[in-house]
Amino acid sequence: MSPLAVPPDAPFGAANLPYGVFTTPGDPRRRIGVAYGEHVLDAGAAALAAGAPADLAALLAAPSLNPLLAAGRPAWSRVREALTEWLTGARHRAAVEPLLLPRADLELHLPFEVADYADFYASEAHAANVGRIFRPGADPLPANWRHLPVGYHGRAGTVVVSGTPVVRPCGQRREQGADAPSFGPSRRLDFEAELGFVVGVPSERGSRVPLAEADAHVFGVCLLNDWSARDVQAWEYVPLGPFLGKSFATSLSPWVVPLDALAHARTAPPPRDPRPLPYLDDTGAEPPAGLDIALEVRINGHLVSRPPFSTMYWTYAQMTAHLTANGAGLRTGDLFGSGTVSGPARGTRGALIELAWNGAEPLELPDGTTRSYLLDGDEVAISATAPGPDGARIALGEVSGRILPAR
Repeated sequence: MSPLAVPPDAPFGAANLPYGVFTTPGDPRRRIGVAYGEHVLDAGAAALAAGAPADLAALLAAPSLNPLLAAGRPAWSRVREALTEWLTGARHRAAVEPLLLPRADLELHLPFEVADYADFYASEAHAANVGRIFRPGADPLPANWRHLPVGYHGRAGTVVVSGTPVVRPCGQRREQGADAPSFGPSRRLDFEAELGFVVGVPSERGSRVPLAEADAHVFGVCLLNDWSARDVQAWEYVPLGPFLGKSFATSLSPWVVPLDALAHARTAPPPRDPRPLPYLDDTGAEPPAGLDIALEVRINGHLVSRPPFSTMYWTYAQMTAHLTANGAGLRTGDLFGSGTVSGPARGTRGALIELAWNGAEPLELPDGTTRSYLLDGDEVAISATAPGPDGARIALGEVSGRILPAR
């Protein structure tokens, strides 16, 4: 069967067309690819074969997505229209078909060069659960939480592509009842199921990006796992927040799904009380910036959670507006995470700290073993789908990582 014979409702069909970067076993050159069915289109070669305009072909001939990201929304639309024509139109069939490579034969890389990395805390269910765990009897949410998207600045240099092993981090941790901290491997290593948002067009330092202009800057969405050493984090985070408990690794899926592919996933965010300040107030915004994306989390192949992104209190547009509210400029390749995606039920929680309630209620896996936190050798895989046209589901791919012993 021809690799171009992809059903319209396929997870990686014409309604999706996510971007990545790949190499082949015999060629170390990094090339931009577009997932289509079980194959990947060599986008740069396809542009040449199809006789694309020189400026468009140059964007797809780059070794990373950064030039395309920086080109802006009109260019993003032109490239997407061209790719759709090349893959679905009869005119280019003979030229394009040989440029579809089996996805299983390729090595996938980070699809873009990460400039800055910030991570938010946008799920009310997650924030409230963590508050109940660490502040029982008190208001689970900090006083500022419903007024602004809380976040922290992470480490861009330790963002790694899906499949990269994660070495158990070492750090200071103070055990319950101990008078002083000790140093050693984290005993409470956790995952966080998140979405990542990829910035394309930069903004001028000293200016702000309003809610209505977020889509002119945010190119697309990927899956993200913000690995967390909870014991290191708990000891260090007062007074300045996460540091070594988060900075050792952040895993990213190899596919960036453009916002244009998520038109059918747009949904209104949950009601906000109190109403946000004007620069964050998206009441009645069209299209809404909430996203109906369904995540799934597996540990060693066992499904343990189905977090719903539609419940997230703060949207990517509000995150963009708040991130730049003080005049901080966006850069091409900036990445910001949503924070852990969690729903109201136990089976929708997006981290082990919630699923196992910080070890008080160990999670039982179908193989009979239990987890309070991750063990060496455990593999965590996060996948997601979103609504597409005509009732189809489009895929965001997968982000995975296996835990290796501390060094």
